[in-house]
Amino acid sequence: MTLACATGAVLKQCRAGAELGDMLEEAGIPINEKFEIQGINHLALVCQDMKRTVELYCGVLGMQLIKTINLPNGLGQHFFFDIGNGDQLAFFWFAHAKESIPGVSYAEHPIGQGDISCAPASMNHVAFNNPLEKVGEYQQKPVAAGIKATPVVNHDDSPMQASMEVTDTTFVRSIYFKDPDGILLEFAAWTRELDVNCEPVSWPVRHRRTDRVPARLPRGRRTGRRSLPCTRPPLAADRAAHW
Repeated sequence: MTLACATGAVLKQCRAGAELGDMLEEAGIPINEKFEIQGINHLALVCQDMKRTVELYCGVLGMQLIKTINLPNGLGQHFFFDIGNGDQLAFFWFAHAKESIPGVSYAEHPIGQGDISCAPASMNHVAFNNPLEKVGEYQQKPVAAGIKATPVVNHDDSPMQASMEVTDTTFVRSIYFKDPDGILLEFAAWTRELDVNCEPVSWPVRHRRTDRVPARLPRGRRTGRRSLPCTRPPLAADRAAHW
């Protein structure tokens, strides 16, 4: 049994019971000793067209729409979709939302097709847990619905971190596709227990630019322009020097 399967089985059996800690420990699953977090209650994203979003997530992906809210004062809507295991994916539609920017608001490309980076505090992608034995079948379903999807990507511990074939170090098999707003979605199936094998990176403050003209100028000073302080992404040379 994989770690994900074991976790799901344990949580379903004793989600509200005092036996949860004992069962997790017995199954060899790490225990959170600070908070009894029981998965994702909901992840809230933002869409441009709620009707179009419902058509994809209900009509194509088969999710159930379980709660709908009209926000006060004509602000917009907030809808919730059941994604299984007691978790929900939610969407806001805001009447006066700002335009999203590919590569900033979300990942512009699926893995293997270009740059997958996006801005801090953005949402890079949503991965839905799927049965391992249905990976091939699920790769075909979005394609049959007219949605462009990647081949199955086998994420592993090789230098490229992915391959077209399953290897001894493959830990998750994935399929990537996008929703109508460009949000990157993933069907993912764990293949083995996971591990921790690298240290987290902390990017130095010294790479942030603070040399722009301040938003509020001193009284009596006129420069003919105003610009907000901003930071620039680190250049490749900066990254190489830091790492």
